[in-house]
Amino acid sequence: MRTDIFARLDREPEPPKIEPPRMSRHRIALFGGTLAFYAAIVVAVLVSSWLVALDWKVMLFRPYQQWPEIHAFLDYYIVLGQRGPTATMVACWLGWRSWRQHTLRPLLTLGAALLLLNVSVGAVKIGLGRLGPHYATQIGSAELFAGGDIFPSGHTANAVVTWGILAYLATTPRARRYLSALSAIVSLGVGLTTVYLGTHWLSDVLLGWAAGLLIMLGLPWVEPMITRAEAWIFAQREYLRGRGPVPSVPVATGGPRTVPIPEGGDVVAQGPVLEPAVAAAGGPGARSHSHPAHPSHPSPHLVRSERSPVTPTGSRRPPHADRAPRGGASPARPVAGG
Repeated sequence: MRTDIFARLDREPEPPKIEPPRMSRHRIALFGGTLAFYAAIVVAVLVSSWLVALDWKVMLFRPYQQWPEIHAFLDYYIVLGQRGPTATMVACWLGWRSWRQHTLRPLLTLGAALLLLNVSVGAVKIGLGRLGPHYATQIGSAELFAGGDIFPSGHTANAVVTWGILAYLATTPRARRYLSALSAIVSLGVGLTTVYLGTHWLSDVLLGWAAGLLIMLGLPWVEPMITRAEAWIFAQREYLRGRGPVPSVPVATGGPRTVPIPEGGDVVAQGPVLEPAVAAAGGPGARSHSHPAHPSHPSPHLVRSERSPVTPTGSRRPPHADRAPRGGASPARPVAGG
């Protein structure tokens, strides 16, 4: 059984070699068809066409009264379309992927998609100002420009984008197909749940599906910007790392050095420290360790003849009384047999 698997989770040999989707002809055709569907829904509501009449029929049917046994379950299921909880869950998963693969692309793609969602859907909501079914004032009216903010459905569009981003960032074609089907089922269920609960018109849900799909289909156009943002963030990180504290410069081996002497002797300054081989050849007088000179010493540099005799550090024998220092006169020896 392998025990080092957890130690390897912080890195991966190399990021996956899956290129992001590109704006192929098929993708551009889907984008154009979805955009036309989006515009048709908006026009149909603006002119109070048959779609508005269908909205009222579904609203007056009151699905939450027809099937009350599933009401409790759908109250929890609708959370899959709320932006706060879903964005947090998906961001945690993509953050772990970014950390393991050493790339910021998953998180930056999610951020770009949510930003586009807020700008596009929010602008249409505020611009049209449609009221919801629970606040409708006139039967058969489109309830536009009345200060509302439910057209298109934010829950539905958020479900399409938040769960669809997992399929968009899948690393294998098989995973992309499965996640695309899963996100479609989740977003379809969220949209129908809002109609069941009576919080949105049916046309709100249709426009929400189209709004979320437009963002997912147009994400490849944002990929160059995501790449530049990732490169800039990494460059800033390296720049901040390079501005750390300046490392201390080690003192050169040359310069004056001092050696310890017995108590009562003088402190003598030495030259550069000898290499180990030279120190070994220099006898017991060579020193490889040094101590700072005494600050009160009057003259740190003395002539060799003025130096005091030094007992070798490793010797334990006391100095002979009948031996004079080097350089001095030797004592007179008695003459035998005078």
